[in-house]
Amino acid sequence: MLVAENDGWFATKLWPIWKKALGLSWPVMTEQSLRMLLRTTDIVVAGFFSPVAVAAIGLADLYARLSIFVGAGLGDGAIALSSQDTGSGAVSNRNETVTQAILLGILAGFPFIVFGVLASEWAIAVLGAESDVVQFGAAYLAIILVSSPARHTNYIAAKAIQGTGDTRTPMFVNGGANVFNIVATVSLAFGLGPLPELSVIGIAVATAVADGITAIVFLGLIYTSWNETGLDLVVPTRWVITKQLVVISTPRFTEGVGDLLVQFPFNGILLVFGTEINAAYHIGQRMYQQVAIPITRGYGTGTSILVGQALGRGELAEAYDNGWAIAVLSVLTVSGIGIAIFTSAEWFVHVFTRDPSTVDSAVNFARVYSVTIPLIALFGVMKGALRGGSETRVPFIARLSGMSIFLLGGSYLFGLRLEYGVVAVYVAIFADYVCRCLVVCTAFYRQTWLNRGARMMQERGSTAVEESIE
Repeated sequence: MLVAENDGWFATKLWPIWKKALGLSWPVMTEQSLRMLLRTTDIVVAGFFSPVAVAAIGLADLYARLSIFVGAGLGDGAIALSSQDTGSGAVSNRNETVTQAILLGILAGFPFIVFGVLASEWAIAVLGAESDVVQFGAAYLAIILVSSPARHTNYIAAKAIQGTGDTRTPMFVNGGANVFNIVATVSLAFGLGPLPELSVIGIAVATAVADGITAIVFLGLIYTSWNETGLDLVVPTRWVITKQLVVISTPRFTEGVGDLLVQFPFNGILLVFGTEINAAYHIGQRMYQQVAIPITRGYGTGTSILVGQALGRGELAEAYDNGWAIAVLSVLTVSGIGIAIFTSAEWFVHVFTRDPSTVDSAVNFARVYSVTIPLIALFGVMKGALRGGSETRVPFIARLSGMSIFLLGGSYLFGLRLEYGVVAVYVAIFADYVCRCLVVCTAFYRQTWLNRGARMMQERGSTAVEESIE
């Protein structure tokens, strides 16, 4: 281990770390809550038109998520290097990091544009969708993918700014964009005022326009230095930073793709138990996502910032303590939410459905997730802590192992082959996150991620203060 045991750290450092974490995390939580509300609005608006519209958006989003994974992956690289270079004072490296990450994101968006324009209809049809679903889904997908460069820019710029310790600016920009997107979605879908009624197309257009405007705002803030972070766009010259961004981002992208690939057969297993069971699973999952995911992501981002900046300052013990302290805070916070969901599950479920054949199972899924929420929060924070040390491989391994072995494998073996039914799925969901937490917590405890982060900082020359951060 690189860090010696510090028996008094819990009593002497816990509250100050919690205070810092809450200050950094609440803007991210607010932003993510609005993002979740936006996704819910899209589905609700589509539901006003027809089940075909809902299905079209659902299938198109399976492909659109691939673009999101690219942006999220490069965003992970941006926040890791940005936080470390902020801590070390390596301003030049930090500016080159954000510039290169944005350029990589823009370039990575063009293949998605080509795919959306040329292959969107085939992509929806190959999933076995009916002709009406193919028509709407292809149009929606093409429009969404055209905005991929802008979407990537938004993810990367927000994470780079957050890495400096400024989580409020991304909240204001993305929060405002989400509100605009919601209003534009309703207006364009239903043709309010002088606007045309575009139905599903209107939902896609609203998202694409919002992405474009948001990207312009973020680039303008960085380029004109209308921010308090000292970030700037520069001419990229250092391949070592390019390499590190790719090394950190690739596992995150692969993690998302792996998640997507597991979801197809897992949903197939649920459909064997019945359409109502499949619907119940998505309702239960949606409930916890709407309530708990913004909090988990907020704490995860705050952890990345504090761990990365401490590592950049060379304060390895503080980086280590930050991770465990925020893990405790997150588990305590979401445990209360879990209790509320467990006790009020039936009421929550009735907001989504009143079908008797679906309600009981949806309540069970909601309660399973309510019990699992502390593990979900712990995984999110430990993932953020490792990311602050430039370690994204371990969370990828943890998620892939948990989902493939326990969620998918356990559901198939015990649910179908051994005929324990949907009860096996409940257990598999919990076991998935137990596995994930064991992997990331063990890796964090062993502290090899500190070596990785320090080595990568040394490679790009960020171990010494280059200049003061204004």
